[in-house]
Amino acid sequence: MQSSLVGKLETNIEIKAAASKFHEIFKHPHRISNISPNFVQSCELLQGQWGTEGSVIFWKYFLDGKHSVSKELMEVVDDKNKSLTFKVIEGDLLKHYKNFKFILKTTPKGSDQQGNVVQWTLEYEKPHNGIVDPHSMIQVLIKVSKDIDIHLINTP
Repeated sequence: MQSSLVGKLETNIEIKAAASKFHEIFKHPHRISNISPNFVQSCELLQGQWGTEGSVIFWKYFLDGKHSVSKELMEVVDDKNKSLTFKVIEGDLLKHYKNFKFILKTTPKGSDQQGNVVQWTLEYEKPHNGIVDPHSMIQVLIKVSKDIDIHLINTP
């Protein structure tokens, strides 16, 4: 039996910071390298404007102990639902996957006192079954999200 080459991984992370503030950090991600330097080295805008659909962002980050790069198209910006979609258009992930998307959605858990939930979804297609699912990328996203949460709750 052959496993599917199209995959999807999801994780939910509870945060204390406001959903709108967390959403804004990834809409304008140039500060993430200062907030989570153990995982993100830099993030720069190559085309368009921060926080707008069609903009192109270049990331330098660590994955599995290696320096990695990714050029991503900000495909969807949904402020109402606090959702963003980044499509990888160049970089190290495309050495292993035919296509790769990051989908981020931040939702209130209930009242403000109950916190919020960050949901990361990775959608990808592998060229063959010998490629592992990107569990290590999910682990990085969890750690970066927790770093951002700590930063936001400690910043007035």
